[in-house]
Amino acid sequence: MNFTIHQSISIHMLKIGAITNSSVVQIGSTGSIQAQSDIYNTGEYEEAAEPAEPVGDSSIIRLQQPGQ
Repeated sequence: MNFTIHQSISIHMLKIGAITNSSVVQIGSTGSIQAQSDIYNTGEYEEAAEPAEPVGDSSIIRLQQPGQ
């Protein structure tokens, strides 16, 4: 099945609150999204950072199957 999509998009302001390794920002339509990971040492650090420590209690949320 083929789709032809014509779009006109004007963005006056785009605010992104947080970026993680799995973040995706999509504007418009796409047939597929390819994974890409870029690592930059913009602070010119010479050694690794200390390991992160968890903050607060972790929670497990059980999701129900659709139709239950």
